[in-house]
Amino acid sequence: MTERISTPTNAPDDVRAYIEATRPEGRGAPGTIRVLAHRPEMLRSFLPWAKVLARDGVLPRREHEILALRASLNCRSPFEWGEHLLFARDAGLTDGEIDAIVEGAGAAIWQPFEAALVAAADQLHAVCAIDDSTWATLAAHYDEPQLVEVVYVVGQYTMLSMVANGLTVDVPEMFRPLPG
Repeated sequence: MTERISTPTNAPDDVRAYIEATRPEGRGAPGTIRVLAHRPEMLRSFLPWAKVLARDGVLPRREHEILALRASLNCRSPFEWGEHLLFARDAGLTDGEIDAIVEGAGAAIWQPFEAALVAAADQLHAVCAIDDSTWATLAAHYDEPQLVEVVYVVGQYTMLSMVANGLTVDVPEMFRPLPG
């Protein structure tokens, strides 16, 4: 598919600098950021928010990426899945754990709190809520700031999956394909 909206050619200097700052080494800036540059006011607000959640979050990075991958899988977003596989590897997730994210909360590899993370992502996707049993497992492992972040991480990557899918953001060839 062809990307529906390209990077703006006449973006203000600060927006071009923001785009450049989000560029991972050896790649272009994420497509979801490039299309947001068409709305400079939103980009200026979104990047600090995203940084707090993605880089300065209170959840361990590995658990953040479990949630991000499961949300992108649930949303069937090739862009977000591929991008977060790279981040997941950096956070230490193994091939077996990535396969378990695809399998779901019932995968034998998970500790109870990890299974609850996957279940929470599924429940938020399906009904925009987390059931009491899953919540109890999460609450036994995480403090309140981390529990808040669980929901926001799933919401963030659900939204970004919608942006990537809705605007058919280009998926770099280096990204591992979304599982069938």
